[in-house]
Amino acid sequence: MDWLLIIVILLIIIVLALVVKFYNDLVNGRNKVKNSWSQIDVQLQRRNDLIPNIVETVKGYAGHEKSTFEEVTKARANMANATSVKEVAEADNMLTGALKSLFAVAEAYPELKANKNFLELQEELSDTEDKISYARQFYNDTVLKYNNLCEQFPSNIIAKLFHFEESEFFEAQEGTRATPKVKF
Repeated sequence: MDWLLIIVILLIIIVLALVVKFYNDLVNGRNKVKNSWSQIDVQLQRRNDLIPNIVETVKGYAGHEKSTFEEVTKARANMANATSVKEVAEADNMLTGALKSLFAVAEAYPELKANKNFLELQEELSDTEDKISYARQFYNDTVLKYNNLCEQFPSNIIAKLFHFEESEFFEAQEGTRATPKVKF
């Protein structure tokens, strides 16, 4: 009788320890997702801060390319107003396309391509784009690990019990890899 009680108590302790472990793993995963999202947000804000300087520099050389500047400005505003992962991804894709168009316009102006300010801004933006790309990859890797915890047995039981929700991946839209068409 005493052995049976000891075994039951040990089983209860083991089950409770597993519940605590899985709960803590899920909290840790959710917090990593939030942190990795904030890293994307920091880099997107850095890019947003660089864009007006680039636009103004290009305007000095190619002021007649009004539609390109309007497209960049609109895309930047959409980025500032986006709230969900999906909205940010859509706005980011729009902004990336607008920036491609802006740099395609800049290619047509040799004096601009040689301008020191423009080259420095272009280098900073390129560096920021690399950081954004890395942050997206890290975010998606973190989401994958967290979502696996939410879906795999036995942690999925704890996830459902404590209402842990799966996170969205940061996904590029179709057509964002297309080369922009610039007409003069």
